[in-house]
Amino acid sequence: MTYGITAFGYALGEPCEVEEHAPRYTGDLKRIRDSGYHRFHRAPDGVGLTDLAERAGRDALERAGVAAEEVDLVVLAMADIPEYLYWDPAAATQAKLGARRAEALLVNQACSSGVMGFDAAAGKFATHPDYRTALLITVNRVCEQYWNRMESSTAITSDGAVAAVLRRGHERCRWLATEVITDGRWVDVAYLPGGGAARPVTPEHPDPGVLGNPVALMDAFLGGDLRAKLRFMRQTRDNNLAVLAAACRRAGVPVEDVRHVLHMNGTADGLAEAARDYGVPLEHTNAAIALDHGHFGCADQLLSLGRLLEAGALPAGEPVALTSTGNGMHWACTLLRV
Repeated sequence: MTYGITAFGYALGEPCEVEEHAPRYTGDLKRIRDSGYHRFHRAPDGVGLTDLAERAGRDALERAGVAAEEVDLVVLAMADIPEYLYWDPAAATQAKLGARRAEALLVNQACSSGVMGFDAAAGKFATHPDYRTALLITVNRVCEQYWNRMESSTAITSDGAVAAVLRRGHERCRWLATEVITDGRWVDVAYLPGGGAARPVTPEHPDPGVLGNPVALMDAFLGGDLRAKLRFMRQTRDNNLAVLAAACRRAGVPVEDVRHVLHMNGTADGLAEAARDYGVPLEHTNAAIALDHGHFGCADQLLSLGRLLEAGALPAGEPVALTSTGNGMHWACTLLRV
């Protein structure tokens, strides 16, 4: 079983200059300047997560020349929360697209969802031989009531969706393997304290809260233990390499043949460190795209892949790795052959 990407589609929020908008979100302007970001994207009020997903999906289908009625599977990957509770955003997106005969599947594993979505599609293709066309949509829409774009993450968070049309047997941008490492011991580092079943919104607790700064949350979780924090950072870097090596083994591709790695849209320093760890030149990562657009949750890798392919920056026939680290914790890698 094999499949490849035939087209990409995009729906990004309005571009905003970081320097102009930063004071609205944080008082730590030096940290923001040091991050290296130039712009981020913010969707207009009233535009929801599934609105962005629909627009990106429709754009991808139009570019591929595929009618919505031909789609067998819609995989919606997201990192934030949708418009409503007790509601299926994957099914809502399927309906908005008019993909009436498609199965709808939701992947919601924080920032690793997009990378893991490739594996979800592979599994469905493998178990449903009649499936010919899938639509993978990766989307992020910040709810600013619960998430501060410049404080609730080490990155600056953007709104947007990127979609890819996946066709069985297509050789371009061919899926080779996906591997994931999960370590649930870290699951309680970051979560919204209110609004769930553990502490519903009530007259006594009317405010669900805002997700705190991840550095401060990690310090609190580890009780201020600096050595434990350093061990976690080392584990993260080691797992990023381990999951890439595992994907290469499964695909039968030597690790040294992977010369392009598209990670999360992190800070300038973070992406420079990642490039060193992966042993690739910085220009063979998504660093420039990241600093020009901000962090789209689980949509970073698909955005970077599409943009780099359109620019002719990824040589045909070469493997490219899409890697991510997501709360939970999950470390994920999808390997494609351009």
